[in-house]
Amino acid sequence: MGVMENSDLLKELRIDRGAVAEAPSRRGLWIGLGVVALAVIAAVAWFALSDRSALPVTTAVARAMPQTGASASVLDATGYVTARRAATVSAQITGTLTEVLIEEGDHVTEGQVIARLDDTAQKAQLAQAEAQLHAAQATLVQWQSQLAQAERDAKRADDMVGRKLVSQQAVEQAHTQAATLGAQLATQRRTIELGEAAVRSARVQLDYCTVHAPFTGVVIAKAAQVGEIVSPFSAGGGFTRTGVGTIVDMDSLEVEVDVNEAYIGRVVAGNPVESVLNAYPDWKIPSHVIAIIPTADRSKATVKVRIAIDAKDARIVPDMGVRVSFLEEKKPAAQAQQQAPRGVLVPSGALRKDGDKDIVFVVKDQKAQRRAVSVGGTVGDSRQVLAGVSAGETVVVDGPPELKDGAAVKVAAP
Repeated sequence: MGVMENSDLLKELRIDRGAVAEAPSRRGLWIGLGVVALAVIAAVAWFALSDRSALPVTTAVARAMPQTGASASVLDATGYVTARRAATVSAQITGTLTEVLIEEGDHVTEGQVIARLDDTAQKAQLAQAEAQLHAAQATLVQWQSQLAQAERDAKRADDMVGRKLVSQQAVEQAHTQAATLGAQLATQRRTIELGEAAVRSARVQLDYCTVHAPFTGVVIAKAAQVGEIVSPFSAGGGFTRTGVGTIVDMDSLEVEVDVNEAYIGRVVAGNPVESVLNAYPDWKIPSHVIAIIPTADRSKATVKVRIAIDAKDARIVPDMGVRVSFLEEKKPAAQAQQQAPRGVLVPSGALRKDGDKDIVFVVKDQKAQRRAVSVGGTVGDSRQVLAGVSAGETVVVDGPPELKDGAAVKVAAP
């Protein structure tokens, strides 16, 4: 029994040659699988890192210039709506307001009464002037009667001196009396003229107590209230108003813009303009250039340009901000048909400055290509590119500052 146990133990200690030969083949299999797994992991990591390094961008497709339709602008500028005819209306004398007949937003017509002042003193002066005139007129009648009597006495004296009934001296005295009364009568007439002038002056002063609208327009400001003192000039510190209200003639509204003097050569009087109010960005107002004011602002290096608004509307009010586009000069229809539009249209955000050059980035094979371009005018929110980009190419819009030529890009989902 003991012998059998020893033999069994010897069998267990015997090396199995088949198992030893099989072990290397299994080790190679596991090594191969490990290499494959590492390759897969490396590929996934490379794709992840390359996708992460690509810059996300927004793109747009360059469009061919339309054959007809909107005209390209040669220059853009900003300015404000101004009124060529506006007035702060005040009384022509200093006085206390008894009535104010306007409110902001009221429409007034030329000559309409908008306020009244206390006219007690002016009425008293007018009554005094009229009384003095009446007294002078009554005195004139008295002098006229005395002159008529003196002329009759002088005539009788002339008749009597021929018959030796009166002396020559008496005749001369009669004529002197008549001449004196004639002079006094002339003086009295001048006194009456002076009285009439005093009456007219008193009436003018009384009329000054009523304030009228100088022209038809809209009240944009009410500057005084009943009981306040108004004056045509500043007096009395802050207790005296210099105006009753401000009136604007809405038919005189126009746009004034400051144009950089380097581009003023593109502006021509009479050329069409497209104006857009900041308050109504979708409303394009037809306009045209009135004139270029012949003076420059030295501090800003700009020249002021006046623009007429061709379409009047109640929504346009003074001091509104305006963006204007100076359009190309209108051409005859035949010439416009012969001349084909040049270039393509790209969003304004696709253009950027690189030194003194205009450039865009075009997306090719998921990479950004830098293109130097020649820029034309503006059509709505787009810019005309005359050279450097072809219709149908994809351009980067509002790209990140770090975008460079050849950089990998990833088009952001819309």
